[in-house]
Parts: sequence; structure tokens; C-alpha cells
Amino acid sequence: MGDTASQCSADIEAKFSDYSPENMMPPAEQTPSPGQPFPLSTEREISSIPKAGTDERWSYPSQQMFWNAMLRKGWRWKQSDITQQDMKHIIRIHNSNNEQAWKEILRWEALHARECDCPKLKSFRGNAQAYTPRARLRHLLGYELPFDRHDWIVDRCGKDVHYVIDYYDGGRVDPATGQFTLLDVRPAMNSLQNIWDRMVVAYMRLKYETFGFEPPRLLSKVSTEGRQ
Repeated sequence: MGDTASQCSADIEAKFSDYSPENMMPPAEQTPSPGQPFPLSTEREISSIPKAGTDERWSYPSQQMFWNAMLRKGWRWKQSDITQQDMKHIIRIHNSNNEQAWKEILRWEALHARECDCPKLKSFRGNAQAYTPRARLRHLLGYELPFDRHDWIVDRCGKDVHYVIDYYDGGRVDPATGQFTLLDVRPAMNSLQNIWDRMVVAYMRLKYETFGFEPPRLLSKVSTEGRQ
């Protein structure tokens, strides 16, 4: 029994040994898959999101990397499925969603601008089936479940801050921006500071949005523009 468990553990470690701890993904694979019906671009767009521990910014996956990732998750192409042109749109929407998520995070981080004016993204992970308590509660009230969920770790000048992002279908894609997703971005309820931040923002919304007070310039982005 012990030998079997040890072997199983060793097999798991070997399987994931080359996965990046930043996003739990295998190394970037730009090689076309066997039987791939059309060529895909291997060009990667540089995001606006600063990468923790470096002076660089995060790079988005190429069309080929995205295709290979879908295959790893069990998806298989059929002739009635996506086309080469569709992959261009998928990448555009994916990148747009992440840019919007980072903007929302920066609105929260504005609460801590005095202690850190240059937050950076340290790591991220997606888990579409791990619904948050908030998403489950909304579903009980009759709202749809999010189609994806991400957990982002932000480096606030040496302090790790956990953010949760729920992605909801917002209808038709905006042709100008590629945006169609409604994002619910907020600090995770896993620290007293995060809980306090959420209470502060809830109070500001009540005061400035509900009762119509004029918000201070520094806080206006958090209280009146963000939609967490």
C-alpha cells in the first residue's frame, strides 16, 4: 500500500515537474498538433501587465499555444468547429479580458497607492469549475454561473495579495475593443486587510453612488468606476 502511494506521488510529481509555478501550465508549445487543419500564428502579444520580480511585462499566448492548450484539456476539432479566423478573435477576446481584469485590480490597488504605487502580477491560475461562494449565492438568486474563474496573486511591493475574478457572459462582442465579458473582480476574503478593503469600497459605493456625494479624486476610480 505504501509503495503504491509513493509511486503514485512520484508519477504526479514527474508529470507536473516542468509546469510553471506562475500559472500551472506546461512550457510554451508552438508546434502544430498532429492533424491540425490549418496553420496558426505563433506570435505573442506583450500585455500591459507588469511581471513581478522583473522589469518585463507578461506575454499573452499565441494562437498556436492556445490551440494546443485546448487540446490538452480534452477538446478535439471538428469541421463545424472554429476556423482559422475564429482563433484570431478568440485570442483578441482573451487578451482584452485580461487587460480589463488588470485595470479593475489597479482600481482596488489605488486604496494602497501610498504604500505601493507599482503593483505587479506575480502568478495566476484558472479553474472554471471552482465556483466562488459569491457566484454560488448569485446562482441561487437566479443569476447565471460564471463561465470561468481566475485567481491572481499581485505583488504589492513585497506583499502577496490574492484576487478572485469571475467571468460572466456579457452578450455580443464589442467590435471596437473585443470585450464581451462582465468581470467581477475583488480581493479574496482570506485576510483582514482584504476584508477591510471590501468593506471600505462597499461604504464608498453606498455614499457616492447611492446617496450622490461627490467622491474625492483619488477614490473615484475605486468607488464609481469599478464593478467588483
